[in-house]
Amino acid sequence: MKLMFISDIHGSLFWLERALEKVEEEQPDSLIILGDFLYHGPRNPLQKDYNPQEVANKLNAYNKNKPITAVRGNCDAEVDQMLLEFPMMGDYVMLLHEGRRIYATHGHGFSIEHLPALSEKDIFIQGHTHIPVADVKEGVYVLNPGSISLPKENNPNSYAILEGGQFIVKDFEGNVVKKITVW
Repeated sequence: MKLMFISDIHGSLFWLERALEKVEEEQPDSLIILGDFLYHGPRNPLQKDYNPQEVANKLNAYNKNKPITAVRGNCDAEVDQMLLEFPMMGDYVMLLHEGRRIYATHGHGFSIEHLPALSEKDIFIQGHTHIPVADVKEGVYVLNPGSISLPKENNPNSYAILEGGQFIVKDFEGNVVKKITVW
């Protein structure tokens, strides 16, 4: 089973369309979005391709064919849920993937720096920082796909794949940015 993670769309129609092209290319069994869907946020620049209503329309169209798993980001609000036709207001979601527990969240509550109670070899994945991560902390795999629209610290726009025990962060040219074996 192949999972694809994206985070921090921030209303960017251009980068969402690029991410959906990667979905077509990668053919994941499930798309997991780690928050910050529509609003650019007060600390982020307003992008020239900022179009939250069309971002919502594209996500809703995708969700009709393959349900999206999603969590709320710090820039998401109840009004965003009114536009999106899939649940996205939970602070986290627990996934079971190939016998492993995955705690997926945005990262503004529990984070890599402040982990929830997890067992050794569990997987914790967050967005929020816009910085890709593939590491181990206190026996827990800590992961971040980076941001599709607003990468930070000179990182490229990125997304991640989890398949066959490999977590791989890729840029949109197909280059591997980060990689870790999780089993």
